[in-house]
Amino acid sequence: MSKALQISLLDPADSATLDAAATVLADAFNEPGRYGIERIKEVLAPVEAPFYRRFYIARQGGEVVGAGGIKAADWASNTHVLYLSAVAEQARGRGIARALVQARIDWVRSQYPSGTLLVSTRHRKRFVQFGFQPLGEPEEFGRTLMMLSLDKAARQSPQ
Repeated sequence: MSKALQISLLDPADSATLDAAATVLADAFNEPGRYGIERIKEVLAPVEAPFYRRFYIARQGGEVVGAGGIKAADWASNTHVLYLSAVAEQARGRGIARALVQARIDWVRSQYPSGTLLVSTRHRKRFVQFGFQPLGEPEEFGRTLMMLSLDKAARQSPQ
């Protein structure tokens, strides 16, 4: 079985993959009151435009080792949000999170030629490499709100 990393859109009809993605997210966030497994499974269901929501998964050796969501903000026009992103603890440090970020940036740019992509993250350096700019100083718990312009004139290649 190949150990090559594969990033793909989560198929909600594939219950085994859905369960595996939900487990990766629940284990990473470890906040059962806020991110219980059943709530996460509900959130993993795709929603169509205008307030779309979709999840990408990372597989390595046939195992789901990461997941990450992207959605349209329902509170601002032309605004998209990266959210609920995690990599299984045993798979960290292999570039999986970076590949999940790139897949979601590529998708949103292919669908929306302009607008803004937001993320709240503890991994500021990672997102700067994709061209995100911090919006202020780190917040409580070390998270920073960051923004990427989707406009073609503002695009940068990852460094």
